[in-house]
Amino acid sequence: MNRLQTRPIDVGGVQIGGQNRVVIQSMTNTRTKDVEATVEQIRRLEEAGCEIIRVAILDMEDAKAVSVIRKQIHIPLVCDIHFNPDFALEAIRQGTDKIRLNPGNIEDEDKVREIVELCKERHVPIRIGINAGSLNRKYRHSEEAMIESAKDHLRILEAMDFHDVCLSFKSSDPLECIKAYRLAAETFPYPLHLGVTEAGGLLNSTIKSSLALGNLLLDGIGDTIRISVSDDPIEEIRVARKLLRACGLKKDVANLVSCPTCGRIQYDMLPIVKEMEEWLDSIDKDVTVAIMGCPVNGPQEASRADIGVAGGKDSAVLFKKGKIVRTIPQDEIVSTLKKEIEAL
Repeated sequence: MNRLQTRPIDVGGVQIGGQNRVVIQSMTNTRTKDVEATVEQIRRLEEAGCEIIRVAILDMEDAKAVSVIRKQIHIPLVCDIHFNPDFALEAIRQGTDKIRLNPGNIEDEDKVREIVELCKERHVPIRIGINAGSLNRKYRHSEEAMIESAKDHLRILEAMDFHDVCLSFKSSDPLECIKAYRLAAETFPYPLHLGVTEAGGLLNSTIKSSLALGNLLLDGIGDTIRISVSDDPIEEIRVARKLLRACGLKKDVANLVSCPTCGRIQYDMLPIVKEMEEWLDSIDKDVTVAIMGCPVNGPQEASRADIGVAGGKDSAVLFKKGKIVRTIPQDEIVSTLKKEIEAL
């Protein structure tokens, strides 16, 4: 599908907007000033498929750590600033690739102008992060109010001829997110960063994010995404990759097809599914793997996959590219699947 064309910006060598690609982001939950822990987490996120990482800047120590962190990672670094604009200025001086400002809690227009001037000088983009939970009190809570808040902040940036801007309109309500982002797509030319904020634990977040972001992505809306999860940030990347694959926007992600099991099953399938699902998350391949429970739907589903098994009694039939290969005993199913997938 074609994305809605937005004005492209460059974030540390990664393009956002103006292309048929959605960039995956996450955020660390370490203390940014703890450089060792922050770098270790970012590297783990890089390996999982994170393309841009954001860190929280709570004080000057955090801001001054930016240059040290940047030297040890391989993806662009974004600094998240709330309340104190001086932290933003220091983070820019330390070499951040982008900053995120919340207009709901930085109201000093002179300071905002100072930030914009320095960003302009250093070619640092700004994300204006509108959050339904922290709107300026002068606005009534609504999707329209979120748009007006963005316009208010953009007025300063655009008056200074600054257009390296990304926008986000996050809410904990997925339906409100859909409405706000659709309205934003009609209103602004800038790239949009998608997310459902405060979405809860892994299950709740996956459901809410899939509902909101799935609808928007299929509309052609959204240039970057973050799946907000109250868990290890690695889970955010796992969900984002799978969501983008399901929407036809990412290819190098394995797809697992498996049945829910029923009384017809005659082999121990669930441990196989769990082990293979975790292993497939580490594989950057456009491959579909089917793990099916019995001969009712199993053979057809398995035969449509690149690699698949359909269960028998304490065993499974292996399918490869639609053809039956052989029967595998229970204790060899996982190792056989991994070997066959690696050979593709």
